[in-house]
Amino acid sequence: QVQLVESGGGLVQPGGSLKLSCAASGFTFSSYAMSWYRQAPGKEREFVASVSSGGRTNYADSVKGRFTISRDNARNTLYLQMNDLKSEDTAVYYCKAPYDWGQGTQVTVSS
Repeated sequence: QVQLVESGGGLVQPGGSLKLSCAASGFTFSSYAMSWYRQAPGKEREFVASVSSGGRTNYADSVKGRFTISRDNARNTLYLQMNDLKSEDTAVYYCKAPYDWGQGTQVTVSS
């Protein structure tokens, strides 16, 4: 079955960086678009970034220029490089395959 396991979250100060990873298994990773979403306390889950099977990327306006999504098809792994983090980036970050979600990883931006 499909498994998506996120890692790399943690506590970081404003202006800092984190890199999230999502290890995927149970499907042909290279054939599908992959995405990152996030959910802050008391808010709905929202789109962050996506990458197509061919490498085309798309970003939410709130993260454009600060976050970079990438994929390594040889390693079946999705990444999210997050720079210049802000307190409003605090959320649980989820990896999404077409029909499945990971369990999420907490990112907290605070001084």
